[in-house]
Amino acid sequence: MIVDDERLARQEIKRLLESFSEIEVIAESGVVDEALDIIEKEKPDLLLLDIQMPGKTGFELLDELNGPTPEVIFITAYDEYALQAFEVNALDYLMKPVDENRLRDSILKVSKRVDDRRESRRVSDEAETLSIKDQVFLKDGDKCWFVELSKVRLFESEGNYVRVYFDDQRPLILKSLNGLTERLNEKYFFRASRKHIVNLKWIDKVETWFNGGLLVILKDGTKVEVSRRQSVRLKEMMAL
Repeated sequence: MIVDDERLARQEIKRLLESFSEIEVIAESGVVDEALDIIEKEKPDLLLLDIQMPGKTGFELLDELNGPTPEVIFITAYDEYALQAFEVNALDYLMKPVDENRLRDSILKVSKRVDDRRESRRVSDEAETLSIKDQVFLKDGDKCWFVELSKVRLFESEGNYVRVYFDDQRPLILKSLNGLTERLNEKYFFRASRKHIVNLKWIDKVETWFNGGLLVILKDGTKVEVSRRQSVRLKEMMAL
């Protein structure tokens, strides 16, 4: 799907995409709110997304999406702005006017990730939950990240916010832990307590703790207390 408020820019992008047999343009829009509705309905694998648009930015569009974030190639006329906002991100972005060779490089870069995510969804038993291979868009102030859920080792509640731990980053997002619990696949993410959700793949060891509880130690050394009630469930899940 192409999202750009300039009609001529959308036409030029579609013209360039005609040479890519693996690409099918299923929709286009120049208005963020309209684009959100189309994305929710059509669930495109890839967004070609402008950053600066009237009313709302491309960042705000991604922040309002419900569910997994499609792969995104940003198309922008603001080089310094894009570099600053995504200095810690693995996104690709193209400068206007779009160069066909740069577009080709970007498409090749995301095509394997799209295939991996399709396969992950295909084998998932929970259609309504996020796959471990799905990526999510995180925004904390002026900084933005696309993160594959497999890289997130811990979610920690802080009031009305949740701190997300991945790589060496710890952004704070306006979400509830209860809401995240409903969206995350319990095969991979475990609600350790009222305050924490841990990625089971990141657990290094488990030790006994006070009052019948457990202490989970993640591969990065982080220690997370598991409530007594959830400790019983964790033992059942991890036992042979």
